[in-house]
Formats: sequence, C-alpha cells, structure tokens
Amino acid sequence: MPLNVAVPSLRPDQLKELYRLMAFTRRVDQEAVALQRQGELTAFPPLTGQEAAQVGSAYALQRQDFAFPSYREMGVAIVRGVDLVEYLRAYRGDWNGGLYDLYAHNFGPIASSVGSHALHAVGWAMGAALDGGGKAAIVYFGEGATSEGDVHEAMNFAGVFRAPAVFFVQNNQWAISVPVARQTAAPIHRKAEAYGFPGLRIDGNDVLAVHAATAEALERARAGGGPTLIEALTYRLGAHSTADDPTRYRQAAEVEPWRAQDPLLRLAAQIDDEDFTRQVVEEVEERVRDLRTRLLSAPRAEPEEMFEFVYAEPPATLAAQREELRQWHS
Repeated sequence: MPLNVAVPSLRPDQLKELYRLMAFTRRVDQEAVALQRQGELTAFPPLTGQEAAQVGSAYALQRQDFAFPSYREMGVAIVRGVDLVEYLRAYRGDWNGGLYDLYAHNFGPIASSVGSHALHAVGWAMGAALDGGGKAAIVYFGEGATSEGDVHEAMNFAGVFRAPAVFFVQNNQWAISVPVARQTAAPIHRKAEAYGFPGLRIDGNDVLAVHAATAEALERARAGGGPTLIEALTYRLGAHSTADDPTRYRQAAEVEPWRAQDPLLRLAAQIDDEDFTRQVVEEVEERVRDLRTRLLSAPRAEPEEMFEFVYAEPPATLAAQREELRQWHS
C-alpha cells in the first residue's frame, strides 16, 4: 500500500555513507562473534545479511525520533552514533546491560524479552504526540515477535489512537529454529489491516528501498498520519546467536540464494567504484582494531554492583546476599 508521502532521493555521497555504515556493521558483527569465541563476550546475536534493513531504516530517522531495538539491532545503534564499547558491554555480563545514554542518541535499551518493547515504543510515541508532534518512534523486531501478545496490543493501541509509530519487522525467515511458514498463515504486513493502518512488504536487502519506505512511513507519522507496519524481507545468514547451530534445522541449499542477494554486494554494484570499496575495507579494519582495543581495556563491572539501585534502603536479606556473593567472588 503506497503511503503517498514524498521523500527526496539519496545523493551519491549518501550512498557511499550507507555503504560505509553497512560495511562497518558487518565487520563489527564478525569481530563480536570472534570475541565471544575467545571468551570476551558472554553471547552475541549475529546480524550478517540484515545490514540493509537496519542501516537503511535507521538512516531515515531524524534526531528527534526514537528507536526501540530488540537484541539484534547493532546496525541501528551504529547509525545512531552509539559508542560500541558501551553497547557491547551489554554482552560482557555487565549487570546494567550496557552503559550508553539512551537519550544521547534516542536509542532505547536492548530488549531481550521478545516483543515487549513494542509497548514501550507506542507509549513514547503517544507522549511525543501529546507534546505537539513532529516526532516518531520506530520499533524493531523479527517475524517471530509477531506471535507475541505484546506486539498485537501495541499495534491495536497505535491504530486506535493514531500513534506516530513505525513497526519495523525484519522477517529474516527463522525465529531461532521455527521457519516463518510455521509462524503465521498470512503475510506479516497484512496484519496491519486488522488494526486500521497501512502495511508494506519491501525488499529488506535493498538499502535504497528500505530507506525510501521507512522515510515515507516516518514522515507520515510525524505529520499525524498514524502508524505503519513495514515487513522487510531479509535473511539471517548466520546463527540465531553464538549458542545456536543453524545447520541442525536448515539446509545449505536454502541459504545460498540469499547469499547471492548480499546487501553489501548489491549496493557496491550500484556505486560501481572499486577504489572506494577497497578504501572502505581499510578504513573499517582500522576502526575495528581500535574498537577491540578500547573494549578489552574497558573496566569490568564488579559483580556486587548488581545490588545497587534496587532499594532506597536495602533490606537485611539483600545485604546478606551481597555479602555471600562478595565472599564467593573474593
């Protein structure tokens, strides 16, 4: 369903910026997996193959908009300017789930509870509307989250009250080991019809299509036109997480056609500048080396910190637990 909202075309320099962001996202993703294998991260959910969906949509955001990620949106965090040392500390076992300032970049906390943050996004969007409009929320989740009640509650409320929100579904074909055909009997974007707002299905591996569709939906939301559901068809080329082995539930023959639709290769073909892409590889490697150095030299949180900020006046039971942990850890 077209939204009938005009958005400007991207300039050649913006296409190159998108490529830099996507290339950096992929390389950091690879490095994070390596760090987990080396024991430096407790776990990590890879996103390789989904760079266009994340970078293209986040690139359409304006500063005043707010992004609500699930657990796989590192590409969105990169576009929003979040310090990746602070972001990745969430996967080092820090009790507070990362140290980045949510309001410095209007990027919400990592949401591991599937679909729960859709309600948070709609709540923020309603607050923005009451403040006078001109802002929009975008909430990211996978096709598996559309089976969660929280997501449907959020979409229903957003539809009734015309919340300035964009529901961005990265349909990467697998909810861990459950294929999308076992997740829903109808196309995901059609679910928006039940809640009274537009639903779009787009090529999630085409960064330009992603950007255009998201920019239109966000502009419509900012102008008071209400919510939109975007289903971005993409593919998780790697594992669900570093604890997952996808070869146990899917065949290589299924994966290979999606590799041919690699979003980085598609954008590189459009830019058609081999000198530029080689330069980006060098730039990205230098940035990743710096990131690794900063991450590994960052202070580790003390386990006892988990007891801070729980109660204004800690009860005796909590104090006893803290002392037990202190003795065990020492």
